[in-house]
Amino acid sequence: MFQRFALPGIRRILATLLAVVLGTAALAACGGSDSGSDDSAAAQPAADSAGFPRTLKTAMGDVKIPSQPKRVVVLDTGELDDVTLLGIDPVGAVAPHFKTEGGFPTYLKGELKDTADVGPLLEPNLEKIASLKPDLILSSKVRHEKVYDKLSAIAPTVFTETTGGVWKENLKVHAEALGLEKEAAAKLKEYETQAKALGEAIKKKDGGTMPTASVVRFIAGPTRLYQSNSYSGVVLNDIGFERPSSQVSDDPEVTMKDVSPEEIDQADADLIFVTSADVDDKTQKKQVTSNPVWKDLPAVKDGKVFEVPDETWMSGIGVQAAEQMLADVAKATGVELPAK
Repeated sequence: MFQRFALPGIRRILATLLAVVLGTAALAACGGSDSGSDDSAAAQPAADSAGFPRTLKTAMGDVKIPSQPKRVVVLDTGELDDVTLLGIDPVGAVAPHFKTEGGFPTYLKGELKDTADVGPLLEPNLEKIASLKPDLILSSKVRHEKVYDKLSAIAPTVFTETTGGVWKENLKVHAEALGLEKEAAAKLKEYETQAKALGEAIKKKDGGTMPTASVVRFIAGPTRLYQSNSYSGVVLNDIGFERPSSQVSDDPEVTMKDVSPEEIDQADADLIFVTSADVDDKTQKKQVTSNPVWKDLPAVKDGKVFEVPDETWMSGIGVQAAEQMLADVAKATGVELPAK
């Protein structure tokens, strides 16, 4: 009696164990049949650890980003510097609006392989942007508020408030949208450490005194002096330069100052860095540099006026452009650029 009833129970247990063994073997076989599946599975935790989906508080309100972006469109130069800094080749971008040559910035030439031009900056081509099927669009309210609704209908669109002197804060926003906050923080710290070391080297060379520095920009219109709270001003601050009183501003609405050729003495400083946003004939450069007021400046007489690229000193607005500025300053001051 006992054996008659016990055997069916044993058979059920053995059948269950056999099913488990066969199921495990089948799963192992499936996993081993496609090495690409293993790679994909290995990559997935990185995206998950980035915390997507996520919702960002932006200049235009809350924006939900469903998954870590891979097809990014950027509509200004600071955004372009930021995403390439973080290893992303955007599918679309606008070229600088101030540039004596066409195309994307030359200092990013090696980082833009298949990026489509979706400009012009002030009127981006919405149809072209949509055709690229982006999963993230980056810009600022000051640039593209009027087309925000149309952009956000194409893909999640993250706007900062403005551009320029707030470039470090903007980098944090862009990094958060991309799920690359740690990478951005590391890159920024690396730059700031190098800038500080450069300042210390300059100060040591000058006997313990930090020279003053002035920034002059020639555009198609009045000549401009760039203030301490502008993009280039922040970089010079990071190095540790003193600025002339004519170029010190705490007002976020005042980042530049227009001057006439007769007022160019307000650019007086130990070092004068000069950029041109357009060809000379369209600016006041000839009028300024031929003016006695300019010629009487000590920096002009001492050969301490340095022509530097507009695309990095003005339009770059990011860590990579800032690093180019550090190299220009090191060369101008005759010190070796500290290693990163």
